[in-house]
Amino acid sequence: MTVKYTPEHEWIQLEEHEAAVVGITLHAQDALGDVVFVDLPEVGRSYNKGDVTGVVESVKAAADVYMPIAGEITEVNEDLRNDPSLANKDPMGNGWFFKMRIKDMGEFDALMDEPAYQKFVKANA
Repeated sequence: MTVKYTPEHEWIQLEEHEAAVVGITLHAQDALGDVVFVDLPEVGRSYNKGDVTGVVESVKAAADVYMPIAGEITEVNEDLRNDPSLANKDPMGNGWFFKMRIKDMGEFDALMDEPAYQKFVKANA
């Protein structure tokens, strides 16, 4: 499956036709430290690229979670709501935040791939 990344440290993995899963990157969870609370978006609500869809709170700080591309929320990770530490244990797997229906595949295609994201992280460290 294709995974892309945002400058705000979200990842988005393409699943099926115009469907995707979104979470925070390993870099983001490292920077936050132990996650203790997550606020997830409302299922059925549509967001534009860059809109705040939730909040991640850790022992160190709180950070907004942004919509990586425009679309509609189709599911949230209730397991993450019940056990926020999943964002630390498995940020690219069981620690996903929400699933969405993509509005514009062009926005997805414009995001960074893994090598570009790693270069971005190193340049902004």
